[in-house]
Amino acid sequence: MSLTGMQLNVTRNAEGIDKAIALLSEKFGDRCQTSMSLREQHGHTTSWLPNQPPDAVVFAQSTEEVSEIVKLCADLHVPIIPFGSGSSLEGHLNAPGGGISLDLSQMNEVVSVHAEDLDCVVQPGVTRKQLNAYLRDTGLFFPIDPGADATIGGMAATRASGTNAVLYGTMKDMVLALTVVMPDGSIVKTGSRAKKSSAGYDLTRLMVGSEGTLGVITEITLKLKGIPEAISGGIASFDSIADCCNTVIEAVQYGIPVARMELLDTLTVQSVNAYSKLDLPESPLLLVEFHGSEAGVREQAERFGEIAAENSLKKFEWATDPEERNKLWAARHDAYWAGLGLAPERTGLSTDVCVPISRLADCVTATHDDIEGNGLIGPIVGHVGDGNFHVLVLTDLTDPEDIAKSEAFVERLNYRAIELGGTCTGEHGVGQGKMKYLPKEHGAGVAVMAAIKRSLDPLNIMNPGKIVALDTE
Repeated sequence: MSLTGMQLNVTRNAEGIDKAIALLSEKFGDRCQTSMSLREQHGHTTSWLPNQPPDAVVFAQSTEEVSEIVKLCADLHVPIIPFGSGSSLEGHLNAPGGGISLDLSQMNEVVSVHAEDLDCVVQPGVTRKQLNAYLRDTGLFFPIDPGADATIGGMAATRASGTNAVLYGTMKDMVLALTVVMPDGSIVKTGSRAKKSSAGYDLTRLMVGSEGTLGVITEITLKLKGIPEAISGGIASFDSIADCCNTVIEAVQYGIPVARMELLDTLTVQSVNAYSKLDLPESPLLLVEFHGSEAGVREQAERFGEIAAENSLKKFEWATDPEERNKLWAARHDAYWAGLGLAPERTGLSTDVCVPISRLADCVTATHDDIEGNGLIGPIVGHVGDGNFHVLVLTDLTDPEDIAKSEAFVERLNYRAIELGGTCTGEHGVGQGKMKYLPKEHGAGVAVMAAIKRSLDPLNIMNPGKIVALDTE
């Protein structure tokens, strides 16, 4: 079976791996595991890329332990693959050269909260839901919401985004500083709790989105936001995807401060209705949400409604009841699983792209026509307020022709987004699955990335075979 991703043949150091496992087992006892089921779980991602399990899984409990593990693996030239909650989508966790999966889920403490400064410090295994439950009584919250209950460390490593990005930004906007264990085992702090700095290179931004290829994130300092006084949301249904997208474009261009603006195409709505027992109008729709004062969200909703009406709005329903609103967003977060229910015998290939907001309608409409014209099953959803959308291509992995059609579609989608001035991934990250598109998007910049990787990780032990290929692979 051919693959959409690039699964590189990373050189396997069998002797070094065996020595590392023996030493790690002696040091960490039951926290070093080699059972096949656990290894496959840690190689697995929510993708169709074949599983490449590590040789062992080690559960670290402190920055110092991570440093010790990395130093040992560096001495023996053994790959290390950091692991959070396993919700990656592009083969980030696969171990093409074997090695050690470094599970950080037991490093799950909220270290400190500085409510007066609107920031906090957490360990990488803290999940976003755990953090927001901890913050509930402070009047603050952490707004980045990728859908899955991902770990904060994983979200930083993949530069995660999500439904709130149109108002609150992405992980690159919310991370103030990191503690990182480098490929030689040294411990580096990339910044401070100050809201800005012009002191030297921005190492924090270098590590955010590096996907474990430059170091292991062991502590994160995050910005927080105040819980809004009022939240209101609604559903706007349209005749066509183009009408949905044009409404999004105009709302953004007019400066309406929408907190969330999600597109669901007709196929997605049908799947969500069946999966979540809803009765949403089965046509393209937008889920929107506004945060602010009572008067502010009312004014924003009215102005949004006026814009939607100018774009062949079919129906506009408003939801101010928190329970009803949460039900809608829970259904949106379950869209992946709902989409799989459209063809349970098939495997889902989830891919995303992002384009400038002015090209959103062009890209989504062309993608929808591409899906229909090639006889594919591919529901579309998107965080369209910032030009980002996803397609879940349902593919019969027993049928080579269907695999080829799906792969060709994904390739066209990625190149289409890049040609429109966008990117091959708005939030999934590169991993293995998106590597082939980086030269088209970044050109000579890929060589710069490889030079950074080679300089910081000359042994190529930090999550090798991801983002950029090195000569040693």
